[in-house]
Amino acid sequence: MKLFETHAHLDLPDFDSDRESLINKCFQQGIEYIINIGFNKETSYNSLELTKKHLHIFSTVGYHPHDATDFDAEVVKKLAREKKVLAIGEIGLDFFRNLSPYPVQREVFANQIRLAMEYDLPIVVHDRNAHQECFNFLKQDNVKNAVFHCFSGDIIFAQQVLDEGWMISFTGSVTYPNSNLDDVIRLVPMDQFMIETDCPYLSPQSNRGKRNSPLFLHLIAEKIAQIKEITPNQVAEQSFANAHKFFRIPPDPVKPAHHKKRKH
Repeated sequence: MKLFETHAHLDLPDFDSDRESLINKCFQQGIEYIINIGFNKETSYNSLELTKKHLHIFSTVGYHPHDATDFDAEVVKKLAREKKVLAIGEIGLDFFRNLSPYPVQREVFANQIRLAMEYDLPIVVHDRNAHQECFNFLKQDNVKNAVFHCFSGDIIFAQQVLDEGWMISFTGSVTYPNSNLDDVIRLVPMDQFMIETDCPYLSPQSNRGKRNSPLFLHLIAEKIAQIKEITPNQVAEQSFANAHKFFRIPPDPVKPAHHKKRKH
């Protein structure tokens, strides 16, 4: 199964003890690309550093709503110019935990949307208990390329997002007994979804309470396949193609051919 991990946080301390061996294991087990997500200055820089060690790891830059009070536009502008930074995110609104004042969250989200438009980069959206406001901010700036990461809305909101041509991304939460996403999974067209672990968070049900990692991505593909009544391979291949297109994965650098000397 060929997989694309679209949202990981492998730079976090949870992975300090085995980061490189885990990443190598991921690539050995069919995960071909990983997007490591920044959510403040430190994680955006650390994510970029991680990309320098692995050809098929890419990163993002952004300030999560929890970190909105620390927003520095110059950091976003600087990292947005880096070749291996493929998106602005995760950015958005979080009215659940209220770790930043609402007006600051709104202002910082709006600023980062404009930066994404300026640098022609897709947006990874964090939306918690703020569905309609997140939607309105993106809509008013005529955003074309956005993904609602770890989608948590209902089927009505899902249809709104899909009607704009935006993407919906599913995490291990789809495997939870109390998941209310089955109807959203049935609704979403094959060319408008991606899968992610959001590791180290949101471990699938079979690993609940333990550290999550990209190695569990296949469990999300399998659950979506079960609900859509298709094969896990179909889910894996389509989500791979969708992610490859959304993040505009650059072609691998071509090694120069070695010309053999002709014998005379």
